[in-house]
Amino acid sequence: MRIILTVFTLFMLTLSTSAQNFGGGGNRGGAQISGRLYGKIIETTSGKPVEYASVQLLQNKMDTVTKKRKETVINGMLTTANGEFSMEGVPLFGQYKLKITAIGFKDFIEPVSFDIKMGGGGPPAAGGNNGGDMSAMLGAIDKDLGNIKVQLAEQTLGNVTVEASKPGLQLGIDRKVFNVDKNIVSAGGTAVDIMRNVPSLNVDIDGNVTLRNNSPQIFVDGRPTTMTLEQIPADAIASVELITNPSAKFDASGGTSGILNIVMKKEKKVGYNGNVRANVDSRAKVGVGGDINLRQQKVNFFLSGMYNQRKSISTGTTERLNLFDTPNTSLYQTDKSTQLGHFAFVRGGVDYFISNRNTLSASLNYVKGRFKPNTVSNILIDSLYTPLTVSSFNRRTADVIGDFQNLGSTLSFKHNFPKAGREWTADATYNRSKNTNSNTIVTDYYDVPPAQPIYTFAQQQQIRGNNENLILQTDFVNPVTDKIKIEMGARAQLRKTDSKNAFYTIDNNGQLILQPASQINYTSNDQVYAAYVNYSQQFKSFGYQLGLRAESSNYEGKLEKSSENFNIDFPISFFPSVFLSEKLSDDQSLQLNYTRRINRPNFWQLTPFTDSSDKLNPSVGNPGLKPEFTSSFELSYEKTFKNNKGNFLASLYYKHTNDLITRYQVAS
Repeated sequence: MRIILTVFTLFMLTLSTSAQNFGGGGNRGGAQISGRLYGKIIETTSGKPVEYASVQLLQNKMDTVTKKRKETVINGMLTTANGEFSMEGVPLFGQYKLKITAIGFKDFIEPVSFDIKMGGGGPPAAGGNNGGDMSAMLGAIDKDLGNIKVQLAEQTLGNVTVEASKPGLQLGIDRKVFNVDKNIVSAGGTAVDIMRNVPSLNVDIDGNVTLRNNSPQIFVDGRPTTMTLEQIPADAIASVELITNPSAKFDASGGTSGILNIVMKKEKKVGYNGNVRANVDSRAKVGVGGDINLRQQKVNFFLSGMYNQRKSISTGTTERLNLFDTPNTSLYQTDKSTQLGHFAFVRGGVDYFISNRNTLSASLNYVKGRFKPNTVSNILIDSLYTPLTVSSFNRRTADVIGDFQNLGSTLSFKHNFPKAGREWTADATYNRSKNTNSNTIVTDYYDVPPAQPIYTFAQQQQIRGNNENLILQTDFVNPVTDKIKIEMGARAQLRKTDSKNAFYTIDNNGQLILQPASQINYTSNDQVYAAYVNYSQQFKSFGYQLGLRAESSNYEGKLEKSSENFNIDFPISFFPSVFLSEKLSDDQSLQLNYTRRINRPNFWQLTPFTDSSDKLNPSVGNPGLKPEFTSSFELSYEKTFKNNKGNFLASLYYKHTNDLITRYQVAS
């Protein structure tokens, strides 16, 4: 009984701490989601800032003594010399009144609240939430009230309605958002475990994720990353944005594949808070992790980390008829794979609030780990002679040791204009990864039926790879009115790769003997330059978004051993996108969209050396490949059930690709 209780305790171990909220207001008795309201007070006529104006945030509450409702001050301050004010720790879901008083001016009172709109199938109002874009939603908790003019005449302003519920699925005009912050099923795991619970994604037994039969591009916080899903801990993820048909705002590369944008957690609560986690899985592998956040005045600091062990076991069978052989052969193969591994993840960063409308942010993440797959394959081959059948049997053991590390960093600047929703951002993202793999393959050949091996062949493949990726990007969002929004931006991506590949045979003494013909050292450089513009507008229940993107790129590759060079220029191409949305009712919406994308051949498709790691299926690239272009159409219907108890989502899509890049087999 003690053993059972001990194991149960390890599974349920979750330790959470929360510190005092130094901001005014809020519910002191329990957990409260809070945000920030800020702005600037100016004179109506001259536009000069108003110093030492009293800014108060009022809320209608029940008086516990008189048992009557009355307005209570929950936050307040005096404006600075430049007329700015900032109130922290304001409860996110509530309706308030902003009261401004200053000597020589009449009182100014205005209803205020946070623009948190959950769900919604249409495009966003120009100044509001991006209708399902979690990145925009997180930004809405820092609300800029703009330049508030203190004037002699009173104004009558309308109320703002806030919906407090948060459904698991939100449908934006160009993406589907799945909120996984509270998903305890994947706690302690990796991003792969989360993807198993996301509709439209397929995850096989080896953890490979596909979206509509293609491997999606992986983004983190809206930017491409060199990290894999296995290198991202589930506990650090706030939501997953599924972009099946990317608009002109996104990189046109990817062809028929979509985008998985992983939004990471980053607290902005005043004070300090954090948590510690531990878990044990069904194969007795452990994981530990934790995070901490500190927000004081102009600085917000966050740090998280985790260590995780993994173990997986899988089996498979293969049946194949080889018609290229003389005579034809029949192959039957069984595989059993056991994979052990571990990885550590650290992520930290800081936000510096230069002023109410200018923020400088920097973040750094580091991943390091090792995976050790072991695969045992039993292969029976029958040569189809007539009238006799000659059989052979061999057992192949593959032991792989793979080490990886990834360093990523981001530096960004954000400027909010006085008009709500208008903003300009500029950022630089740098990723550097390093991978080393050693694959030892030992094949024992037997007579049939098998007894003692009559021959053994051993070889080892060694792979070394380095990848550097720099992305420079700037975006500008301008809500012209509450129904019209314009977005535009520019982007440059610079990437360098260095790959070394060699095969060795292993003699009876265990010594490695290099096979010179297999030794390859391939380097490449490629650059992609792009610019885009998006225009969206809302007419009652109908909304649309039109976009156009222009891209050009250059690819240079070199075989260092033979000094062969490959240079491919991809000229400027245009990529339009059209998104239409109709809100049929409060709980139903319909969407239709079209995009054009490009799939430039990747490193392995262009590399002109032969990969013989699988002797039965050697492969070679083609440096003369041209890019393929894909036109995609998608029709989606979404219904939210009462009280956000569930969602129904149905999609119909069609893709057409020109100059298709595909693999083909030839006899040799």
